[in-house]
Amino acid sequence: MLSSNYAKLANSQQFPIQFPIIYSEKFLAHNTGTYHPEKAGRLTAIADFLKNSSITSQLAWHEPTPISTRQRSGMDILQEVRRFHTQEYIRDLQAITERGGGYIDGDTIASAQTYDVALLAVSAWLDGVDLVLKSGRPAFVLARPPGHHARARSGMGFCIFGNAAIAAMSACDRLNLDRVAILDWDVHHGNGTQEAVWDRADIAYVSLHQAPFYPMTGLASEKGAHNNILNIPMRANATITEYLPAFENQVIPFLKNFQPDLLIISAGFDANADDPLAGILLKPEDFGVFTRLCLEEVTPKILFGLEGGYDFDSLSRSVFAVIEQSLNTTY
Repeated sequence: MLSSNYAKLANSQQFPIQFPIIYSEKFLAHNTGTYHPEKAGRLTAIADFLKNSSITSQLAWHEPTPISTRQRSGMDILQEVRRFHTQEYIRDLQAITERGGGYIDGDTIASAQTYDVALLAVSAWLDGVDLVLKSGRPAFVLARPPGHHARARSGMGFCIFGNAAIAAMSACDRLNLDRVAILDWDVHHGNGTQEAVWDRADIAYVSLHQAPFYPMTGLASEKGAHNNILNIPMRANATITEYLPAFENQVIPFLKNFQPDLLIISAGFDANADDPLAGILLKPEDFGVFTRLCLEEVTPKILFGLEGGYDFDSLSRSVFAVIEQSLNTTY
């Protein structure tokens, strides 16, 4: 399913100094309007920053597998989406976009291209899973719309399809992995991801999130049907001083005990101090610290996928910190 360049990259002696990014300008076609926080400028800001950064020569940019290519190869992308979402929701979303777009909920907008773009985002996350498992090294999916709030029967909180949850389910069900973990460091709790994996003993979910805060889920008492969920509510104005012990004493031991074959990170960056939509006070370089801990202590098989983050500068610098640390960490 992946291009021949992926296989060449995975087998090349140069691979350790190359970091794959799965990105397409087609993701910009999901039009939420000029004043919506989750807009196309988020991606262009990140892409421009990375292409002008000190690590630009170490980045390998790849287009996601087109839906038509997947169909010709016998893979039904809708079957992957239906691992989590209902057929009714998929049909309703398609109908909204065919009418030119509209509101899914009070802050989640679909435009005429959203259905196709959201499917391509799922395809990108699936590409990321395949690439990481083939190479044994990290990759980043730079896609939108985000996904961790999307529920089985509806989009929610800027999110259309549950990309991380679908990717994890697909890795277990399609690729027969024994265990997949999802780490969500977005400032908001991923209620949709938690809903998707609640009954899955083969998928763990860990979330650090501001609380009490939207979407008002993610209590520490919410542990999943198989004790496969770890929620760590963080107070408003928390800094790395509170986050680092949480990582070292809770997140890392939980993930190491689970022993995942793949770690998927819902990489939201709205916990930055400069972000306009939340109240956590992290800095971009802090996400590099989290990345190093995951690579050294859990697994180098990490798929990062973009979730939130609405201050363009801190968002871009945070993505840079994650990738730079991935390039510099020995594992």
